[in-house]
Amino acid sequence: MTTPFPFVSGATLTAQQLNDIQNLPISDKTVSYVLIAGDETKRTIMNSASATTITVNNSIFTVGDVIEIANKGAGVCTVTAGAGVTVNTSSSLALAQHGGGFLLCLSASTFTFFNRSGLTYGAASGGTNITVGGTNYQYVAITSTGSFTPTRAGLFDVMVIGGGGAGGGNGNLSANEMGAGGGAGQIVTTTIYLAASAATVTVGGSAAGVSYSYGTRGNFSRISEVVAIGGGGGSSGGGLGATYYTTAQQGASGGGGAANINTQRFALFGTGTYGYDGGTSSGVNAGGGGGFTALGGNGSGATNATTGGAGGAGYDVGTNFLGTSSLFKSGGGGGAGLTAVGAGGSSVGAAGSNAGTQDGNAAAANTGSGGGGNNYNATASRGGAGGSGIVYIRWKV
Repeated sequence: MTTPFPFVSGATLTAQQLNDIQNLPISDKTVSYVLIAGDETKRTIMNSASATTITVNNSIFTVGDVIEIANKGAGVCTVTAGAGVTVNTSSSLALAQHGGGFLLCLSASTFTFFNRSGLTYGAASGGTNITVGGTNYQYVAITSTGSFTPTRAGLFDVMVIGGGGAGGGNGNLSANEMGAGGGAGQIVTTTIYLAASAATVTVGGSAAGVSYSYGTRGNFSRISEVVAIGGGGGSSGGGLGATYYTTAQQGASGGGGAANINTQRFALFGTGTYGYDGGTSSGVNAGGGGGFTALGGNGSGATNATTGGAGGAGYDVGTNFLGTSSLFKSGGGGGAGLTAVGAGGSSVGAAGSNAGTQDGNAAAANTGSGGGGNNYNATASRGGAGGSGIVYIRWKV
């Protein structure tokens, strides 16, 4: 049973009522609600599928009053300060489904909210509103090394993308020694706790192509303890390329195998979690770099065939993390072919280059994608640069 609280002078209580002294009445609400005098004697519970608020106004409660609040609906319920009121909390005023806490009145206009929901999401300024799977978030995209400062400590979802590897150069200025595509940077998605102070964010820079050599490995990206490693560089074609056929091309996803080196370039820590292996060459046609979600393609045909291997597929961060239209990251770079080139993975990795192109095609900035392999050119044989990384941070609102 429910205690007849508050008690009135002269009332007689039964033993059962005394035993149920803390069994307060439930005040069920289905739309946004403004607290009134007497709510300190109830449990106010929101039950709505849509976002709602519970507002506390000035001069309604007295010092020491405790107002219990909970949310059993699917919509987020936010405890809100009315005009002239301050509500402080060390956690969050937003209550997800099955969350709850209580307001403690410290003065007519000052309250502390104690969130009993455990760790909750923090907050930051300057975010962009998105909806993912019916949940409202804000997010920021950090495109260069710097810092991120929450305005309120708590949980944050992060997606960290390492820099892509550069494509391989032509081995020794021979028309038959095409360079391979660079591998994609790793993508790491997780939830972390951040304090309300500046957190250093490292964004892996572009990996440079090197003349007549394998492409350099992509640089790592990082926030707090979360690190995404860079993609492997593409192999250099044949001839001198044999000298550069080393573990320097390994990375999150492997760079492709170059002309006349019929071997894949391997992901540094194995296929799957970190990325995928690069493709093999076929005759003079180089393999594509490994993408984050698929193997790099193999070069096609024998010496007189035309096509370099396509870069491995990237990952759709738009649909899976940002709740927006398709936005692919971390595709492998395409390998160079005799006359036709391998495409970049998921249209974000750079395509390989045709004969006569001065340098391999570079991947776009902040894609984490591999650069294209370089074909023969009389003045330069540099693979395309890999795309720099990026760090996404989101929080529930």
